[in-house]
Amino acid sequence: MKYPKTFPDSHKQLLEKIIQVLKQDSRIVGIGASGSYATDTLDKYSDLDLVIAIDPAQFEAVMAERLIIVDSIEGKTAAFTGEHVGEPRLVIALYAPDAIHVDFKFVSLPDAAIRVDDTRVLWEKDQLLSDVFKTNEPKYPQPDPQWIEDRFWVWTHYAATKIARGEYFEALEFLSFLRTTVLSPLALKQAKLTPSGVRKIEIRLPEFSKKLESTVAKPEKTALISAMKQCIELYLSLRGHEDIQINTQAQQMCIEYFDLETHL
Repeated sequence: MKYPKTFPDSHKQLLEKIIQVLKQDSRIVGIGASGSYATDTLDKYSDLDLVIAIDPAQFEAVMAERLIIVDSIEGKTAAFTGEHVGEPRLVIALYAPDAIHVDFKFVSLPDAAIRVDDTRVLWEKDQLLSDVFKTNEPKYPQPDPQWIEDRFWVWTHYAATKIARGEYFEALEFLSFLRTTVLSPLALKQAKLTPSGVRKIEIRLPEFSKKLESTVAKPEKTALISAMKQCIELYLSLRGHEDIQINTQAQQMCIEYFDLETHL
């Protein structure tokens, strides 16, 4: 197996242990690695993002036992399923002694073709996983500028109500939502980079990340007003590079409402 150049020994040892255990289960037909493993950017802080391909006839049985399977790998200290991120097939686990985070995504073999990024085959039976990967290219979800425009001004109104009412921590959470869902994905898309929220935005778009600093605030009215206005300014700048139908009426009304209701 060819490991990434930056692959730490701690991760390598755990991965080899995982493969040795899982390939003994006849229901498992392939194991792949995505994320930083597939892009050769893995370091000591990285997760192991694993795809566990299952014989379709055995998928329901494996799903019922997925926590038991993960628990059978020596060193597991904690594990839980991924309903909180909308992915019940996912098991998130932490392994001793080096506190390594591992994501196990259990999929029926045909479903392994549907993936958001490149996945390298670590082990497989009879080329099964490799053949499935050849049937479909990875597709990372792209932000929809029209979808964002249709919502952004209602979101601006929402921010105004929270700041005006004094719900400052709620407003803080909302600013984070805008950075992750609107501003960073649009900026990354326009730079022809994978629009993965704010992940590594400081490295990938350093100049834009400096602008994002002005959208970070303390739970205080003045700071929140300034941060939200910066979000609006950044959005308008990004929107200018998109071919969409602009809701001018909503924009004008909601900006005026924000200025009126948050006036100091």
